[in-house]
Amino acid sequence: QVQVVESGGGLVQPGGSLRLSCAASGSIFKFNVMGWYRQTPGKQRELVATATSGGSTNYVDSVKGRFTISRDNAKNMVFLQMNSLKPEDSAVYYCNIEFLSRAYWGQGTQVTVSS
Repeated sequence: QVQVVESGGGLVQPGGSLRLSCAASGSIFKFNVMGWYRQTPGKQRELVATATSGGSTNYVDSVKGRFTISRDNAKNMVFLQMNSLKPEDSAVYYCNIEFLSRAYWGQGTQVTVSS
């Protein structure tokens, strides 16, 4: 079994910063992809950023230059540093780990950007 737990969400003013953390535990294949997705009510879940165990990263265009994804492979953790936050970044953020054609999700953490 694989468990995924996110933390670090909250309320922040526009222009502020937040750092999300995610830890995966259990039987995890060493070659994997960890990522962050977000979802708002009535919309599909969208990819925010991913990072492979080999060090490659990918971002959705709307967060490039503002968000940074990083990993601690030894601890199966992934982080999302979010700077210059905008109201449109408000969403439930989900952590994901994928390997051997399977995906595992966390429960999500709420990020609200509002003055």
